[in-house]
Amino acid sequence: MDVKALVEKIISLSDKKSPVLVAIDGRCGSGKTTIAKELQNLCGSNLFHMDDFFLQPHQRTPERYAQPGGNVDYERFTAEVVTPVLESRSFSYRPFSCKTMEMAEAVNIQPHAINIVEGCYSCQPSLAGFYDLKIFLTIDKEEQMRRIIARSGEEKAAQFKDRWIPLEELYFKTFDVEKICDYVIGN
Repeated sequence: MDVKALVEKIISLSDKKSPVLVAIDGRCGSGKTTIAKELQNLCGSNLFHMDDFFLQPHQRTPERYAQPGGNVDYERFTAEVVTPVLESRSFSYRPFSCKTMEMAEAVNIQPHAINIVEGCYSCQPSLAGFYDLKIFLTIDKEEQMRRIIARSGEEKAAQFKDRWIPLEELYFKTFDVEKICDYVIGN
């Protein structure tokens, strides 16, 4: 499925109901952020990044990391983003920065008919039922590593290979994420 077909599907959904909430989940390096930004531009939507809801340092416990997909603060995402989006009201939230390990400045959001959530873990079971459309992006392992190295360098790519990719794959397998999505894009 190409971007044009996705835009048509999303706009068709928004003709029938508002707000529409779309999830773009998938493997790191598969193009989630790129396609989400393209859809945002073409649909005039809000765009939310799951990376902004990674756990803060005080939340990073062995118990939480033992949960598949537990490295994302779903509770805060639901309260600060999903609920106000579904209520079609203005709101703000503070993204968590993995670079500084602190909360960033507040982002102010106005209601839109179409809202896109991109990032791995966006289809976690406590969130999956909120979406009107779920998209899964996949990529072969060699191309995935090539893209991660190009984006983040060799050192960070090793962290992805040893830590983040296995955590993502555990989440995908545990919750059968690819199968619960409406569309699978990639190889």
